[in-house]
Amino acid sequence: MRMSQAVAIITDRVRERVRRDGADLGDEGVAERYIRDEVQRYSERALGGSLPLLPDETHAASQVLATLTGFGLLQPYFDDPGVEEIWINAPEKVFIARDGVSELTDLELTDTEVRDLVERMLQSSGRRVDLSNPTN
Repeated sequence: MRMSQAVAIITDRVRERVRRDGADLGDEGVAERYIRDEVQRYSERALGGSLPLLPDETHAASQVLATLTGFGLLQPYFDDPGVEEIWINAPEKVFIARDGVSELTDLELTDTEVRDLVERMLQSSGRRVDLSNPTN
């Protein structure tokens, strides 16, 4: 499973607005408002035939929110109380464990998505990714 082109476009547009406006996505109300606005704009353009249609606006909005403020495509696994562990062996090899049993997911991340996820996860610990010394 990959992020759809529509969700990627909406996510990029929300990021652009956030940068332009200097908004803080840490405020959930701000994030939801920006996402709702961009989903609506996208859908209007899609109805005009210039973009692929969104099959489910609510699902698209939740994917965008997870990408911008959560852990993107991994967020459903973080939200699932049955998932004990998540690990990434390669962008196309994302595993989870349930009841001590590992299973390969159908997720296919890009290198950029993996890097963004790692940086977001480390952010709360005060650590950062340093390619010159990746083990610290």
